[in-house]
Amino acid sequence: MKLLGKPRSPTAAFLPLCLISLKLLQPGHSHLYNNRYAGDKVIRLIPNTKDEAYAVKKMYQQLKVDLWQPSSIFYVSAGTVTDVHIPQNGSRALLAFLRETSIQYKILIEDLQKALEKGSSLQTQRRRRSASGYNYEVYHSLEEIQNWMRHLNKTHPGLIHVFSIGKSYEGRSLFVLKLGRRSQAHKRAVWIDCGIHAREWVGPAFCQWFVKEALLTYRSDPTMRKMLNHLYFYIMPVFNVDGYHFSWTNDRFWRKTRSRNSRFRCHGVDANRNWRVKWCDEGASMHPCDDTYCGPFPESEPEVKAVANFLRKHKKHIRAYLSFHSYAQMLLYPYSYKYATIPNFSCVESAAHKAVNALRSVHGVQYRYGPASSTLYVSSGSSMDWAYKTGIPYTFAFELRDTGHFGFLLPETLIKPTCTETMLAVKNITMHLLKKCP
Repeated sequence: MKLLGKPRSPTAAFLPLCLISLKLLQPGHSHLYNNRYAGDKVIRLIPNTKDEAYAVKKMYQQLKVDLWQPSSIFYVSAGTVTDVHIPQNGSRALLAFLRETSIQYKILIEDLQKALEKGSSLQTQRRRRSASGYNYEVYHSLEEIQNWMRHLNKTHPGLIHVFSIGKSYEGRSLFVLKLGRRSQAHKRAVWIDCGIHAREWVGPAFCQWFVKEALLTYRSDPTMRKMLNHLYFYIMPVFNVDGYHFSWTNDRFWRKTRSRNSRFRCHGVDANRNWRVKWCDEGASMHPCDDTYCGPFPESEPEVKAVANFLRKHKKHIRAYLSFHSYAQMLLYPYSYKYATIPNFSCVESAAHKAVNALRSVHGVQYRYGPASSTLYVSSGSSMDWAYKTGIPYTFAFELRDTGHFGFLLPETLIKPTCTETMLAVKNITMHLLKKCP
C-alpha cells in the first residue's frame, strides 16, 4: 500500500490545492449559512490496517478536514469507523487518494448544503403545523429555549425554578432549571446537561423533552411522581450557549466554545476537554485550532468554571451526573482518561445494562455501553470523569442517535423516537439510584 506523502505519489499532487479553507460567508446570500457547504461531502472511512490508519491520519492533517466521528485524529486506528466532512475543493483529492490506497469508504452525504436546505425546509413546515403551541419535535434556537425556560418558570412555580449560574464568554446567561417538588430543603439531586458540543442539536432537544414529560406525567405516572417527589433535577438545556448560537447563525458544525485566543485567530475550546482531571493528556490537543483543544488551563472557559463551581458547591446532594451528546448510540461511564475499573463498577454497570435494555424496548434501537475509554476512546479532561472524581458516584454520558447515517443532521422526525427511548433509560437509571446504590 502506498502511504500518503511519498514524493512520487500522484495523489500527493492534489493535496496542496486542498488547504484552502471553507468558503467565506457572503453577506446577503439567500441560501442557508450563506451556501458555505455547497458541494461538501460526508464520507465514512474504514482503515483496516495500521498502515491505512497512518495514511488516513496524514491525509486529515493535509486536507484540514472536519472529523465528525471520532472527534480527533488521535482516535483513528485500524478497524475504527471514521466519518469526515470534506469541503468541495478537497473531495476530489480525497476520493482519488482512497481509490489509490484501496481504503474502504462510503459517501454518507453527497451534498451537505442540500441536506441542510432540505432539513430547514421541513423544519419550517413542521413549525407552521404546530403554531398553536411549543413544538418539542423541532430543533429550537438558543433564544427560543431560554424564552421557554422563562415561561415554565412563570407557569409551573410548584415544580420549576429557573436561575443563572453565571455568564458565558460572550456574556450570555447560563440558565439552569431546577425541577422537583419542593419538600425537604436538601433532597438528593441529579444533574443533567445537554449541548456541551454546539453542533449536537439533539442533546438540547432531549433536555427539553425530559422537562416536558416530567410536567405532563407527574400526576399520572407513579415512577415520575416518585422521581420528582424524592429528587431534584438540575437541568442545563444548553451548556455551550455561545457555540450553540453560533451553530445556528454561522457554522452548523461548530463544536467548541467561542472564546478568543490572543496568539491565534482560532476561536474556542472543547468544553469536554477543559476539566481538571488529567487535563490535556491523551485524547486532547494543545493547539487552539483543533476541535479537541483543551484550553490554556483547566476551567479556562467561564461555562465550564460556572458548572464546576455549582457542582462543587452541591456535591453532597448531587448523586448522579448525566451528560447528553451525539452521535454513536452509546451509554458511557468512567473512566474516559484511562483503562481502569471504577470502585463502584458493579452498581454502575448494572444501571447501564438495565438502562440500555429499557431503551431498546421502545423502538429496538441498540446502544453499546461500558467504560468510555474502552467503549469509545481515551480522552482526558472530560466532565464525566471530573464529576466522578469530585465525588458524584453515578456519572454517565449518553451518545444519542444515530450511528452515522445522518450524524449531526439527525432529522426532526427522529427527535420524538430518540427522546422517547432515552426517557426510559434515564428513568431507569434514576430509579436504580433511588432503590439500590448508595
